[in-house]
Amino acid sequence: MAFDVERVREIADRVAASSGLEVVEIEFLGGGKARMLRVFLDKPAAHADSTVEGSTAGGAAQGVAPVVAQAGVTHEDCANFSREFGTILDVEDAVPGGSYTLEVSSPGLDRKLTKAADFSRFAGSRVKLMTRQPVNNNRHFEGRLESFHDGRLTLDLSVASKKSRKRMGAAADQKIEIEFANVEKANLVPEI
Repeated sequence: MAFDVERVREIADRVAASSGLEVVEIEFLGGGKARMLRVFLDKPAAHADSTVEGSTAGGAAQGVAPVVAQAGVTHEDCANFSREFGTILDVEDAVPGGSYTLEVSSPGLDRKLTKAADFSRFAGSRVKLMTRQPVNNNRHFEGRLESFHDGRLTLDLSVASKKSRKRMGAAADQKIEIEFANVEKANLVPEI
């Protein structure tokens, strides 16, 4: 019997939902005795409808920035999920083929953005992304995710790092729209 990622995902989603968590990503790596099942969890929080002037929480240091509440997953959340999820996987033999290591963690400050809901949730945050097809002769972008509507995201490229601004050239001071279907890879850029 082969590893069924959909079955494992369904079990993970069910266990996570019972604790107010969400499964961000599941990876199954390795082979033989060195197999690892990684589960990345997050604790969704409601977006605040207010704005904060001069805040760096989800926005630029100047002007008005949206406030994005980030609950974050705790060590205890990961430990509890790991115990319950691991037990169910073993009882249902959902990971056939012998031993494996289960690793449960948060997605980190530079978390991947994969679903349309991720782009809506993290509007106002800085992101780096790579497109499948070039947009304005470029595939690599960094900027503030201003909005996500109707399958299109708007990036303000003026807040990119010096390295990214150099790579983006003249486009670095612009806003750009990118189709969600054209996004190959995207990550948050931590703002500390």
